[in-house]
Amino acid sequence: MLRSILRVSARRFARSVQSSASSSALGSLLAVVVVLAAGWLVAACSPTYDWRTIMNNDNGYTVDLPAKPTSDERQIDIDGTPMKMAMQIAEAGDAVFAVGTVMLPSDDPQVQRMALDYLRAGLARNLGTAPNAHAKAIPLAAGGQVQGLEMTFSGKAGPKQEARTMHARLVAKGRHVYQAAVIASKEPPPDQVEQFFESFKLY
Repeated sequence: MLRSILRVSARRFARSVQSSASSSALGSLLAVVVVLAAGWLVAACSPTYDWRTIMNNDNGYTVDLPAKPTSDERQIDIDGTPMKMAMQIAEAGDAVFAVGTVMLPSDDPQVQRMALDYLRAGLARNLGTAPNAHAKAIPLAAGGQVQGLEMTFSGKAGPKQEARTMHARLVAKGRHVYQAAVIASKEPPPDQVEQFFESFKLY
């Protein structure tokens, strides 16, 4: 009974978060976090990390996730251009581990930069804080690397302005822009965050 009440409340909260952040790609991730929070309230006392390698051939990446992932797809609007954002999401303990992929209309560097700027601005806007950001090389599965951006945020999100931390990496390759993120109400162990990010490789 308690679980059902929590889930209903979380869904209502998620809808309010999503409506207030509909212009941002992070809105989808924040909504997911809130819905999963119902499960955390019941089971957060025993977090488990059941790592498995996920190969996403459609979107061109491989990553380790700490639980069986769920998938979602949303339509977003970047500078007046509709694009699709596909997500794979897994929860463990007090954190959500997610990879979002924006499908671009072309591999034009200007289009890539526009999408990257959109995602970066959306993350900062939704957590109400500027990130600690620096360049980061993102490995390719076949060897080599491409230049990306690594960011860390600490801020508050949602109508109740609850504390959240986020670690994120953004990178573009070809007709895809990627957003790998760990969003948490309580900071996960550093080795778990490291496994997620170090396993994230592009095809």
